[in-house]
Amino acid sequence: MPVIALIVIGAAAGFLATRLMRIEADIPTTMLIGIIGALVGGFLLRALLTMMGWLSGFVGAVLGALLVIWIWQTYMRR
Repeated sequence: MPVIALIVIGAAAGFLATRLMRIEADIPTTMLIGIIGALVGGFLLRALLTMMGWLSGFVGAVLGALLVIWIWQTYMRR
């Protein structure tokens, strides 16, 4: 999946991840979390699940965004 597609999917995944984790964040933070999560999760799942196409990218983006939010809450918000 091209990087541009991961960025676009990441914005949506960031919104979904912040809602799943019940985080109140502004729009740029939500997008940044989603984009970082999409890049991390998308590249990891792309290596493992190349046969599923764009669905693996979206799942990876949401999982990556959830991971970024968890790390942010655990280590950055103290």
